[in-house]
Amino acid sequence: MSWKKSLALPVTLVAIALGFMISLQAQTQKNVSAAEQISAERLTQMKSVLSNSQAQNTKLQEDHRVLLEQLDAARKKVGTDPDLLAQLVQLQMLEGTQAVQGPGIQISIDDRKANFPLGTEDLATMINTLKFAGAEAISINGQRIVASTAIVLSGSSTILVNQVPINRAEGIPYELNAIGNQETLLDYFSKLEASNLKLKGMTVSITKKVLPIPSYKGAYVFKQAKPLIP
Repeated sequence: MSWKKSLALPVTLVAIALGFMISLQAQTQKNVSAAEQISAERLTQMKSVLSNSQAQNTKLQEDHRVLLEQLDAARKKVGTDPDLLAQLVQLQMLEGTQAVQGPGIQISIDDRKANFPLGTEDLATMINTLKFAGAEAISINGQRIVASTAIVLSGSSTILVNQVPINRAEGIPYELNAIGNQETLLDYFSKLEASNLKLKGMTVSITKKVLPIPSYKGAYVFKQAKPLIP
């Protein structure tokens, strides 16, 4: 009887361990089955997403083809439709890529006898005054002023407009041309700009005449801005 008692505890422990292992194996198998089910569901979802993406890609390619055809047709139509052609010219005039002509004022400024020569801030202020007076087109020493125009100082004395040096040549003053209502342009510039320039020792002359203003020779490049499609 004593040996039976001595074996009772080990047998009980083995039984408990065996039961635990069986339970653990069952739980592991359950987890594996669940994982396999999740993997299968994810695979199905991925296949669905891929299928939808392929369908959308096919539709986008078709939309792109149709838009290209419409754009090509519109370009061909512009060449024959007078209304569209007129709109195109108007847009080119607005962006400055179309040379223009019309009544306005021509301003000559000689700063050789002034204590301080004409600077970039002076030019920017004069352009803003002309715009405020309703100028439809402006140029400085042959450079068309457009939305992207920058007036900056390069080095100690070289003024750049549209990245082109516009410093007056020896004996030739700065020349600003502005197309618009001649009386309004003359009145605004005379009162707001010319008087101050003369006080600084500069010679200023303003002439009303019909002016040609050249087109903008640079290129518009948009790297970040995109068309906003509602």
